[in-house]
Amino acid sequence: MIESFSLPIFSAIWLGILTSISPCPLAANIAAISYVGKKVDQPRMVLLGGIMYTFGRMLSYLLLGVIIVGSLLSIPEVSRFLQNQMNIIMGPMLILIGLFLLEMISIKFSGMSPGESTQKQADKLGIWGAGFLGFIFALSFCPVSAGLFFGSLIPLAMTHQSQVILPTFYGIGTALPVIIFAFVIAFSTKLVGALFNKLTVFELWARRVTGVVFILVGIYYTLRYIFKLF
Repeated sequence: MIESFSLPIFSAIWLGILTSISPCPLAANIAAISYVGKKVDQPRMVLLGGIMYTFGRMLSYLLLGVIIVGSLLSIPEVSRFLQNQMNIIMGPMLILIGLFLLEMISIKFSGMSPGESTQKQADKLGIWGAGFLGFIFALSFCPVSAGLFFGSLIPLAMTHQSQVILPTFYGIGTALPVIIFAFVIAFSTKLVGALFNKLTVFELWARRVTGVVFILVGIYYTLRYIFKLF
């Protein structure tokens, strides 16, 4: 079971990582890092805060996955249509998302943007506040995160009929930078600046490579399942 699921799980984690280091979600993660890093004199609390933040994001995407994927699969007509047409749909969709990741097309999107009031509410919850931030920030969709979640993760979960496992691993992937920075803050705050600079460079190339891969795979799916050339 796990072996046959290894590639989809890796794909879900990678989509989560790519989401987390994209400019808009990265801003939310930086806010979370600032919140988690408040107790820099207590490494254990910093690490626990990072774990709670990860759990909050994971729970948010898990609930969305259960609601969206579960609802679609529970409708016989929709389920049959997706099973028969998913490969045809995936081709153009992957090409579209690839072009979006390469910034060749852009979409205006007015998502939620939790501010200082959210962090103040989190403060009242103590260590559970990090989990609260993770849950709320996960719902703060912007064009990149919305495209990757609804355009890539959900179709992937539909294809493998996974309303729990893949959204869960996606959520873990979206919180990985916060976990990494929590460890760095806990043991060496001097490395934070250097790590952040490397992360921004990595994001640029990771997004470009992923965009090209999406387009190539999308072209393959289109040629095979729409034009029947293979």
